Amino acid sequence: MLEERMLSLKREIVQYAGLVEAMIDKAINGLLQRRRDVLAEVIERDEPRANTLEIEMDNLCTALIAQYEPKARDLRTILMVLKMSSDFERMGDHAVNIAESGIYLMDHAPVKPYIDIPRMAEVTIGMLRDSITAFVNEDAVLAKSVCERDSIVDDLRIQILRELITYMASDATTIERALHLIRVSGNLERIADLATNACEDVIFMVEGRVIKHHHFEEPGGDVPAE
Repeated sequence: MLEERMLSLKREIVQYAGLVEAMIDKAINGLLQRRRDVLAEVIERDEPRANTLEIEMDNLCTALIAQYEPKARDLRTILMVLKMSSDFERMGDHAVNIAESGIYLMDHAPVKPYIDIPRMAEVTIGMLRDSITAFVNEDAVLAKSVCERDSIVDDLRIQILRELITYMASDATTIERALHLIRVSGNLERIADLATNACEDVIFMVEGRVIKHHHFEEPGGDVPAE
């Protein structure tokens, strides 16, 4: 019976991840396509659903612990789902922040063509998608690849920041618009960080090793030994 409930729990967290992924995707597409209706949907419809799902996941996990008193791997899985649920709620908040900036930006002329933000969003969404796959399949190799991709997002964030600082320094009228773009990139970076955190937990769950606060030497490299 517990095994069936654990499978159901995993299905629920996958559905939650799907909603959050859709929120991020819609926020970015709404920004790029200047679609107020898409951006408003993220804020007005999707965010309440994400908040409700977090409460439902918390209640489900609490009930499983109280009813079955799980131990070892099952307990670690339930606790990880609790943490992921909280992180997904935060990712949803970041998607809302992006949508809010998108609504501001669509009423103003673009500072510059969107090049790095779409790339940053693509990598970030891929990290989120793979983080949940790594969790469900207990795939430490995939989890490590997600952790390695975090540096790509960080580098894009720095590149965006440097470029926008140049625009702001040369034309003061771009400052507010540029700050919103910096906000967008910052929220994408935080989503990537949360996906990375989840994958660090997957690696611990599968391999029993803590890799937090360590860095990968290069993409595809081994996790430093403790």
